[in-house]
Amino acid sequence: MRDAFVASATGFLDDPRTTIVLADISADAFAPAARRYPDRVVNVGIREQLMVGVAGGLALTGQRPIVHSYAPFLVERAYEQIKLDLDHQGVGAVLVSVGASYDRAAAGRTHLAPADVALIDTLHGWTVHVPGHPDEVPALLRDVVCGSDSAYVRLSTRTNGQAYPDAGELRVVRDAGPGSALLVAVGPVRDDALAAVADLPVTVAYTHRPRPFDVAGLRALAGPTVILVEPYLAGTSARVVSEALSDRPHRLLSLGVGRADLRRYGTSEDHDRWHGLDPAGLRRAVGDFLGSAG
Repeated sequence: MRDAFVASATGFLDDPRTTIVLADISADAFAPAARRYPDRVVNVGIREQLMVGVAGGLALTGQRPIVHSYAPFLVERAYEQIKLDLDHQGVGAVLVSVGASYDRAAAGRTHLAPADVALIDTLHGWTVHVPGHPDEVPALLRDVVCGSDSAYVRLSTRTNGQAYPDAGELRVVRDAGPGSALLVAVGPVRDDALAAVADLPVTVAYTHRPRPFDVAGLRALAGPTVILVEPYLAGTSARVVSEALSDRPHRLLSLGVGRADLRRYGTSEDHDRWHGLDPAGLRRAVGDFLGSAG
């Protein structure tokens, strides 16, 4: 996904209103672009708060900044600057992260960011994309760069087997028929979710755009049982789903990364297992939830 992002973002530099702002991360990948556009590929060094502040200043001049780093450095470390230098000033930027919740788990807690989407969700009017395949990145990046509002694009090393570039709105990828539970899978957890419910009466819908959430699609698909599987903090979209279905009796199960600090290294696959986001863990949670109905 990072390679797809670098190629697409470099292409946007043909538009003189686009500037890429970095804090060392991916500077080597953008070196050819920096040689071609030395004034519009800006590397501020390991100063993430400054990176967002510079983006805010560029946006005030009419530029469309693309701001890039690891998720914990971009969103958590620089959250105050996102809040003040972008939101409070009424200007937009495109934030693009790598690392997801724990792609670089071996680097320790400093590189883990399961709460990034929840933090962005405290701000108003942001678009959030969580692609599940590299081929989804170019089109969604084009949409947000060509816009004017703020957007967060969350890239990962994890990937589904098939791309659905048009899956901003909910797209049914498994139809279990009338009366089935609805499972909404966000981004790169889709394939594991499909594997988990292969023998269960569960319809699976996919999206790479959890914000704005496809409320109309949800209402059209949802019955009395809804399951959310998100690759970040569990419950991040529970508020949106509950509000969308507030006029209907429904049960909601929210699965994602747990709140406990595990204080472990390991691999991203280990963390999936520890948080119950591998197929076996998802199967247990969904099976128990469906079995508890009534």
